[in-house]
Amino acid sequence: MNYFVYQMPYGRLTIAADEAAITNIEFGEVPFDCPRRPSALTNRAANQLQEYFAGKRTSFDLPLNPKGTPFQLAVWEQLRAIPYGTTVSYGDVARSLGKPKAFRAVGMANNSNPIPILIPCHRVIGANGRLVGYGGGLKIKRILLEVEGISTKDIKD
Repeated sequence: MNYFVYQMPYGRLTIAADEAAITNIEFGEVPFDCPRRPSALTNRAANQLQEYFAGKRTSFDLPLNPKGTPFQLAVWEQLRAIPYGTTVSYGDVARSLGKPKAFRAVGMANNSNPIPILIPCHRVIGANGRLVGYGGGLKIKRILLEVEGISTKDIKD
């Protein structure tokens, strides 16, 4: 496993990978218990993220290996199906999993997402149309939605 810190248009991202897949993305410069060195895979992820921030990429072509419970993995897989430039509610995600009352658990899984942006938890908003929490902060969530062409002027924090 390795990690490296990359400068992006809206701040630094720390990208970690094992031999086969991206395992983590952290906002800011976050150390991992492994060598700090770029790899072909972390560089590829950084390049695709730069293209995304520049408005030149709407999907990612990267192997991902998030670690989580079976429920978290199911939620994160469902998040990957949310189309670029759209938002859904936590309840929508719960219903898509066949567990309509699990919207709070979906929120907790979102909060535990180890690979934000690539697993687009920023596309999930509250049922009332509010932004609600985001691991990178609501400012970053708003930026990510705006990168995707979603107007956030009417979305309340």
